[in-house]
Amino acid sequence: MVVDFGSTNVTGMHVLSIENLRKYYGLENKPVRVTDPLQMLGEIDQELIGILGVDVVPARGRMSSFGFLNHEPLKEFITPWGQKVLVPEGFRTTNDDNGDTLIYPEGDTSATPSGRMPKTGYFFDAIIRQQPIDEEKLDPGDNLEEYGLVSETDLEYWKETTRKARATGKAVIAGLGGTALGDIAHIPGMRLKNPKGIRDIAEWYMSILIRPDYVRTIFDRQSEIALENYRRLHQVIGDNVDAVYICGTDFGTQNSTFCSPEQFDDLWLPFYRRINDWVHTNTTWKTFKHSCGAVEPFMSRFIAAGFDIINPVQLNASGMDPVLLKKEYGKDLVFWGGGIDTQKTLPFANPAKIREEILRLCDIFSKDGGFVFNTVHNIQANVPVENIVAIVNTIKEFNK
Repeated sequence: MVVDFGSTNVTGMHVLSIENLRKYYGLENKPVRVTDPLQMLGEIDQELIGILGVDVVPARGRMSSFGFLNHEPLKEFITPWGQKVLVPEGFRTTNDDNGDTLIYPEGDTSATPSGRMPKTGYFFDAIIRQQPIDEEKLDPGDNLEEYGLVSETDLEYWKETTRKARATGKAVIAGLGGTALGDIAHIPGMRLKNPKGIRDIAEWYMSILIRPDYVRTIFDRQSEIALENYRRLHQVIGDNVDAVYICGTDFGTQNSTFCSPEQFDDLWLPFYRRINDWVHTNTTWKTFKHSCGAVEPFMSRFIAAGFDIINPVQLNASGMDPVLLKKEYGKDLVFWGGGIDTQKTLPFANPAKIREEILRLCDIFSKDGGFVFNTVHNIQANVPVENIVAIVNTIKEFNK
């Protein structure tokens, strides 16, 4: 059974949980590097890769969600909960009168902040900076401001980053960017100093119903840009990547779906198919789709759209029965995640219960292959370290 911890921003681990794991295993006391400033996810370094039995490593992009460089040089930062971590130079914050931590697009503290971490929180939330909407002047180009052709600097960066990732001997997944069709993590434009267009999440969801042509135009142009970038990137990356993270748009809530299957067919399916068809025709890469929630009604459509991988398999959402999912869709989709519930079991159960759940789910999902172990979304802060260790021990038990 293949194991993943930390290869993407939806299969990662909070910096506090990583620090607690390092202490538990008696590793060197050093600051954890933040790899995703938005969610405060941390790096699974070589020491932990060995201990956790990780089989998949990331090839990460140059830029963070907030538009500053997401690599060296690094500096120390003390989090609101008192942990010392390493962050990129552009990670610049202030505190407001409530004690909340504010973070800025491009690291420019003279701009309006685009993210807020409550003083009792452990990650940032987007600050909505929606400008007044004039229906007569709405321009789809405004929602495409952050999407453009890759630069020579980007191409050289990806060439070197994927080469290093391949040299580890592990499987490699890359988030090449540009294909996030309506992902609400991107809609607010946190990397932009002055985002225009539809930037309020609630307004975006309403636009699916009341402005479908506007949304369709965005997706069409965005897909064109993305495929030209993929063409250029493939020339320098080649087979150094095994899978690409295509899109993190969520189509499910805990109990239902965000849109009807017919809306999916109209607004998303043609563009997903365009992207996936290009990838499968021109590369050896597999394509990774993230969607939380009760998305069983969309599984056949994810297959029709050409996706190879679905993540995270939210087991406690309505209709997401693991036996049903494996039986109906396991021949066509790899299930990446779904190894343990992160809402109730992981934070609140005891290690014995965790072992029981993991063994049951791994037995279901790993039958005949097609399963990459990960939790149902990221491991959050303040999960008891004994429970995370129980995951590690149970995986090793299952894998013999």
